[in-house]
Amino acid sequence: MKKMEDIPDRKLLLFKSCMVSQEYPGIEKATKYLFDRLGIDYFVSEEQSCCTGIGHYVDLYGQLTTTAIAARNFAVARKCGYPNIACMCSTCYAINKEACELLNGNEEVRAQVNSVFREKGLEDLVYAKGDLDERTNIFHVLEVIFSKKELLTEMTEVDFSGLKAAAHHACHYYKFRPEDMIGNPENPRLIDGVAGACGADMLRWYEDRSLTCGMGFAQLHIHKDTSLKVTQTKLESLRKAGVELLLHMCPNCHIQYDRCQPVIEKEFGSEYDFVHMNIAQFAALALGADPYKVCGLQTHSVPLENFLEKYGII
Repeated sequence: MKKMEDIPDRKLLLFKSCMVSQEYPGIEKATKYLFDRLGIDYFVSEEQSCCTGIGHYVDLYGQLTTTAIAARNFAVARKCGYPNIACMCSTCYAINKEACELLNGNEEVRAQVNSVFREKGLEDLVYAKGDLDERTNIFHVLEVIFSKKELLTEMTEVDFSGLKAAAHHACHYYKFRPEDMIGNPENPRLIDGVAGACGADMLRWYEDRSLTCGMGFAQLHIHKDTSLKVTQTKLESLRKAGVELLLHMCPNCHIQYDRCQPVIEKEFGSEYDFVHMNIAQFAALALGADPYKVCGLQTHSVPLENFLEKYGII
């Protein structure tokens, strides 16, 4: 298992996420705000491309194509001198981890990828075994924030005492490579640790805590009824537990809960009196960030104004 001392706070390439940028850009801005406040050295490169995650998981892109694109992004990280990749999206995290492991451990895959680069005259993208390490160079941004949770407590400005919140940890973080995560894959506590450091009263356990969000990428479109039913099961458990706020670490989970909650309420005749945030948005709010200019909460489908008023943020 990974330890906090294994998490770097220097030379981090903040890996842009297409789903964050398209759906909840406040997640990226809130992450930058936190990194700046916490003294974390990071860089954002305009040369970085999408990880292909959604296309890959709906079988539009094969593994070789996805691995070649990852190798290109790894070259971007090396060239700009920020070889520690910090992902805001758990799918980006999983894609990059898997691609890095393939490039290091499978000589045939590495040769195929490099032959494509050489054929196109892109010698600067050629990947040598060990250029990056999947365990020591690729992280989730939440791991970086978690490693600074004592500092978060010192810097918290908003009183969230009494807030009953729950965590939804992403499958692509704790199920994909459990040996690389911080904590216990049977009971992940990363979100809980950060939110607790900011003063939230975290619900340690609730029914269906480990249930997937239901998105399944293609499943939301191919088997929509089943996908939404899985999401409704989780929402029902949270309602019964009396949760005010559900916290996420992946934009895909965030989309499934926040965008689909009004749809589920209409289709299933349910009503849910709680809201959603990415953990970076919540931690930034706790440190005094503007809920709209920094955290981008106006982009959410489930309105947060009542929540913000209750805790004196607006």
